[in-house]
Amino acid sequence: MNYSESISFLYAQLPVFHREGSKAYKPGLGNIEALCELMGNPERSFKSLHVAGTNGKGSSSHFMASILQEHGYKVGLYTSPHLHSFTERIKINGIQVAEKWVADFVSSRLDLIEKVRPSFFEWTVIMAFTYFKEQQVDYAIIETGLGGRLDSTNIITPLACLITNISFDHQDLLGDTLEKIASEKAGIIKSNTPVTISEKQTETSAIFIAKAESIHAPIQFASDVISASDFTFTSPTWGEMKVNSPYKGHYQQKNIRGVLAWCEQIQSIIPLEGAKIRKGIEQTRVNTGLQGRWEILGESPKIIADTGHNKSGITEIMQQINKEGFDHLTIILGMVVDKDIDSVLSLFPTEATYYFSQANNPRALSALELQKLAAAKGLQGKVVPSVNEAIALAKSHSGASDGILICGSTYLVGEITF
Repeated sequence: MNYSESISFLYAQLPVFHREGSKAYKPGLGNIEALCELMGNPERSFKSLHVAGTNGKGSSSHFMASILQEHGYKVGLYTSPHLHSFTERIKINGIQVAEKWVADFVSSRLDLIEKVRPSFFEWTVIMAFTYFKEQQVDYAIIETGLGGRLDSTNIITPLACLITNISFDHQDLLGDTLEKIASEKAGIIKSNTPVTISEKQTETSAIFIAKAESIHAPIQFASDVISASDFTFTSPTWGEMKVNSPYKGHYQQKNIRGVLAWCEQIQSIIPLEGAKIRKGIEQTRVNTGLQGRWEILGESPKIIADTGHNKSGITEIMQQINKEGFDHLTIILGMVVDKDIDSVLSLFPTEATYYFSQANNPRALSALELQKLAAAKGLQGKVVPSVNEAIALAKSHSGASDGILICGSTYLVGEITF
């Protein structure tokens, strides 16, 4: 099989969460334990750092990978989902795994798929672990896919853990309260392994403290370590540090503070330098290729794409949009069917113009249905199913001082072609 054939085969043969939703979710570590055992336990061959959370874990993972790259390390990075190409999920020093390697991996191990019957995600995890072992990375940043306790990535024994924001998402799988969701995320905390919590939240802090104390894991909250104001951070070791974030959404300040606190915590494990930490954060877009986070696609009118899709993420986006001062705002919106659509739609401004679109994904909510649900919230607009056609139409009706925002679905943003 070539690359395209191998990816099509995986989509056809394995349960795929990003296409099928909860029915494709396989909680538990049984399959990944079996795969790792059959593959010689590649996860034990490299040093890892583990990242979980509802929002911000992708950005934080990329920030840390870039920081380690600036210190001269060979850094593996595993994240999900991808925006444009499957190969985005597995990178070393920002370079995506080769399509041929993926095709060869799948073609030569069809017996494992038949024997274990893994999910798509479980298969990509063992693929990443094997690649990082073969390439002999110094460190690997491993982002959880969903939750933490039962996530396939939780088979690793990391040097340290980072848990970012906790908010409502995937309640049908992780629980219907922040406390329940936090308990699942806390599952990545390991015995005697340091953990940093990016945000101190009233509903969840006690959950993390109790878990850490029960297994003697050193724990800290970023706000207790790092002060932050307008992207100027002050830390015990490196003093005041002004960071020019490559991603201008103000919500990134929380992510950067969490990463800086994490850097403080792991000093005895991985010695880091302040100047290289700052450069690593500022060079993240170049070093790791992270896209879709307050990504500026054009000016006059300003076009912004953001993968924010749940209540917490959209709240942050709207706060940032309000600071832009556009004469008029057009929002190109798409969502998936298993999100809290009613709560999310309540966050959008009624004075904006809307184009309702849908990604080419089985989980995508139809643009027509989204239009009807939005109208009930006072959001008026027209259906333009293709996101790229919607962008072209929005540009033709916008002035130089107007803004265009594309959000609501990672998969919608992933279909933007310019």
